[in-house]
Amino acid sequence: MEEKKYLKWYNKIGYGSGDIAGNVVYAFLTSFMMVYLTDSVGLAAGVVGTLIAVSKLIDGFTDIFFGSMIDKTHSKMGKAKPWMLYGYIGCAITLVCCFAVPVSWGTTAKYAWFFISYTLLNGVFYTANNIAYSALTSLITKNSKERVQMGSYRFIFAFLTSLLIQAITVGFVDKCGGDAAAWRTVAIIYAIIGLIVNTISALSVKELPEEELNEGGVKNEDEKYGMAQAFKLLIKNKYYMMICGTYILQQLYSAMIGAGIYYMTWVLKNKNLFGQFAWAVNIPLIIALIFTPTLVGKWKGMYKLNLRGYILAVIGRALVVVAGYMGSVPLMMAFTALAALGQGPWQGDMNAVIASCSEYTYLTQGKRIDGTMYSCTSLGVKIGGGIGTAVVGWMLDFSGYVGTNATQPQSALDMMQFMYLWLPLIFDVLIMFVLSRMNVEGANKKLKAEKGITADEVTDASDME
Repeated sequence: MEEKKYLKWYNKIGYGSGDIAGNVVYAFLTSFMMVYLTDSVGLAAGVVGTLIAVSKLIDGFTDIFFGSMIDKTHSKMGKAKPWMLYGYIGCAITLVCCFAVPVSWGTTAKYAWFFISYTLLNGVFYTANNIAYSALTSLITKNSKERVQMGSYRFIFAFLTSLLIQAITVGFVDKCGGDAAAWRTVAIIYAIIGLIVNTISALSVKELPEEELNEGGVKNEDEKYGMAQAFKLLIKNKYYMMICGTYILQQLYSAMIGAGIYYMTWVLKNKNLFGQFAWAVNIPLIIALIFTPTLVGKWKGMYKLNLRGYILAVIGRALVVVAGYMGSVPLMMAFTALAALGQGPWQGDMNAVIASCSEYTYLTQGKRIDGTMYSCTSLGVKIGGGIGTAVVGWMLDFSGYVGTNATQPQSALDMMQFMYLWLPLIFDVLIMFVLSRMNVEGANKKLKAEKGITADEVTDASDME
């Protein structure tokens, strides 16, 4: 039976453009914050890493809180859109603050300024905005194909933005003066762009009535739940835990790729290569995203596509290691592109996988917690990205790296090589293993068959876990 369609092409593009705003924050922060703090402000990488880790402990509690708040919101705009709209105002302000550390202040005051700005950005405003944005996948359509398309559109915009920021920021900062004030100027420009695009994206879609989302059922009073019950519902869903783990590993991977700015500068002796490698990463990802909806249909689901994609990614990253020790930059770029091509399908359909994960909770627990379920997106981004950036700082500090020095010791160069070549491969292997267990689609179809729901959609036993 043909699924009902809810979205026009402009709704999908409008929704997808919201990740321009998200990556104006995320890509800029993860790729350049550490190098800004160490090389322009003069802070110690190890101390910055520790502050980031502490910040993650503080804001780790906010993900489920905001997810629960979204589920409890009832407004004319809907459940998620108000949080997406107003949360980004705080994102824009605190992003600028992170790149506006007063250089005339004492060292302790600089650390305090950064810590407060970073914690507010990640723990409050980005969390509210990102969970709400992700939750819209479940709130504006019930069509599984449209959810996959939304994810593909979203991440096409995400990777285009990431590519642009990684490719132009170094030169942009140099043209603005190359000092700490230049970083602040660039941050202001990025924040304004993000604020405009986020507003357009939020207004381009409309949430479905709650009665339709609940399949015509009446919302019971006992569906109201506190954070403790929400947490219990989440941890009872093994697929939620798998998705969280995968998200964290992805962000750790991205943090090491972002640390490539150090590898390009000190090992390859050309910091401009960072922008060129950004092309090798993001263009194949975008190509993969374009074909993801078609491949999902061809392989009758997301599970096989995601797993096979990451098998290819592991092969690609292994070959990057070989090329790195050969000293061949062209081969490194080629195999980087191969790995990115394999990672693309999961990037495109993971929001649809989370929607299926939310459906799994509904089928097994009788509770619809779409907003809370999408806390895994913010939780994974914050924990993985934050810890990844912290680990970069700790490793650099341990190796003897000093950002203001003209040369670096061999121990620092060896550490940069390990961070950029080996750690991404290790994280990809771990992701591949988790994805091999994440057949939530098969689990849902089996549950529906047992309950007598849409029995015609049940797959063969060979597709089940």
